[in-house]
Amino acid sequence: MTGSREKEKTYSGFEQGPIRPPSEAHSLLIRITRNCPWNRCTFCPVYKGSTFSLRPVDHVIHDIDDISRHINALRQMGNQSGQISREDLNTYNTTLDASERQTFHAAVNWFACGMESIFLQDANSMIIKSKDLVDILRHLMKCFPWVDRITSYARSHTIARISDEDLKSFAQAGLNRIHIGLESGSDEVLKRVKKGVDKKTHIKAGQKVKKAGIELSEYVMPGLGGKELSETHALETADALNRINPDFIRLRTLAIPNSVELYDEYASGRFEKLTDVETAKELLLFLENLEGITSTIKSDHILNLFEEVEGKYPEDKDRITGVIRKFLEMDPHQRMLYQVGRRLGLFSRLSDLNNSQLTARAEEACRQYGINPENVDHMIDELMKRFI
Repeated sequence: MTGSREKEKTYSGFEQGPIRPPSEAHSLLIRITRNCPWNRCTFCPVYKGSTFSLRPVDHVIHDIDDISRHINALRQMGNQSGQISREDLNTYNTTLDASERQTFHAAVNWFACGMESIFLQDANSMIIKSKDLVDILRHLMKCFPWVDRITSYARSHTIARISDEDLKSFAQAGLNRIHIGLESGSDEVLKRVKKGVDKKTHIKAGQKVKKAGIELSEYVMPGLGGKELSETHALETADALNRINPDFIRLRTLAIPNSVELYDEYASGRFEKLTDVETAKELLLFLENLEGITSTIKSDHILNLFEEVEGKYPEDKDRITGVIRKFLEMDPHQRMLYQVGRRLGLFSRLSDLNNSQLTARAEEACRQYGINPENVDHMIDELMKRFI
């Protein structure tokens, strides 16, 4: 134990974690913690087998300073329009030690993306001491005062235990968006998937974030209740979000890779996974029961069947729900073509079925893989596992 503590005192280089939200694709990733402190959710494969730890604050500051140094160098290399030649990049790269290359590549990627946002990793950065988080945020704003957004994942269980004063201090220091994995508002579903939080705590945490003046994204997982709890999952989740009124509601449909605990329940028949049509019906019920909110719905993940189910409540509610109704009214063959085309990346909206070339490719894929309306959901399951 002593040896590992001594090793932790020694800076071992720039770090970035394994995941970030789809909306943070262009963000600079700054790793504050490693892995997930809970790590028991039966549907999540990401951090299993990994130990949670806090990174020393001075190591995080070291990362930030190194990125800042490289960004300053890149700015000096750029011409009047901000463009940098490959030759200049390669020349600068050759002056760096091998240990600096990862940091430099992260800086180059962020520079190329416009340097507008920063994402704090890993699964629950809010768990560190409040003073430490404020120090990190202030240092980020000192080094990169132009950024529009600093964002973090957080667990509701953690947020609910942070004082309102500390949350406000985070906002004042520069944190202006938090992503929370609500997944479900049903206590029955949350307990079954070992989420480690209940509906009441989800609501409390969401309301606290909003009160602090921090933008809030809540993630919802259609299908998480299975067939048995589909209705309660939809209704209770809508009720929780009606009480929170988050800035964003982000959809991420359930998929069950072989590596997660939920797969054992699925394989044994104890968990009955929804078909795409059943998931669409559940999603429609959920969306219809969102009332009195001003949230923006985002369907920004490849696992989702309906990329176009996006818009702001209440003004876009009818259009959003209309997309799902139209899908449900299709004949089985048309639905199958859309399902396959969407999962293969051919379709992004229902109207793509009117594109004869894209539809022909979906038809060919169905013939090639032996997909028909009866087995389409099984085949889709296998495709979806690739995107987790």
